[in-house]
Amino acid sequence: MSKLLNLAEEWLITLLMGGATLLIFLSVVHRYGSGFAIPGVQQWMISLHFSWAQELCIIMFVWMAKFGAAYGVRAGVHVGIDVLVSRLPEDWRKAAVYLSLACGIVFTFVVGTMGARLVWGIGMHYATLVFFGMSTAGVPEGQVTADIEWPSWMVYSAIPLGSYLMCLRFLQVTWGFFKTGELPHHDHAQVDGLVEDEGLTKQPTAVATPVSGTGAV
Repeated sequence: MSKLLNLAEEWLITLLMGGATLLIFLSVVHRYGSGFAIPGVQQWMISLHFSWAQELCIIMFVWMAKFGAAYGVRAGVHVGIDVLVSRLPEDWRKAAVYLSLACGIVFTFVVGTMGARLVWGIGMHYATLVFFGMSTAGVPEGQVTADIEWPSWMVYSAIPLGSYLMCLRFLQVTWGFFKTGELPHHDHAQVDGLVEDEGLTKQPTAVATPVSGTGAV
């Protein structure tokens, strides 16, 4: 189950990043291509409406950022300052790590819960009642986005979903630290897909680091 969740998380981030990049590229090509007076082509390009592209890209990047933050916790890519922590005695270092992780758990859970209440109040409640064929009397329908006209609650769902996933990642890291005394740590000197000279051995992108050098908190 954990592997499936990891794979879904990585694919979602990849698709959002790739899709947003492609959409921005097509939007720029459309904008400049429409200015060339090429018979037939110019009229066709002008007829294509890309006014929604900017809004969709913003939504995609917001979702990518929320789920990317959860991936960052799992992979240990978040920036951390451990100058003080690394100089503490062993027991104090562990206590500092647990405190840091506990703060992350509480913060992301609170943000996720507040986000869920927001999403429920701006249209998800109404959509749920409509879905089950129940009365919507007194329940606000909620707004839609300006250009794409998607329900706003669907867009803002990134807040509770991404925050709860991040909270889960903090819990997983805490459990892993409890069992092994190590935290996930990303080596920024390594590049995904980079191989050794002759051995063609893939370089790891994330390794575990002992608590004495915890750069992930």
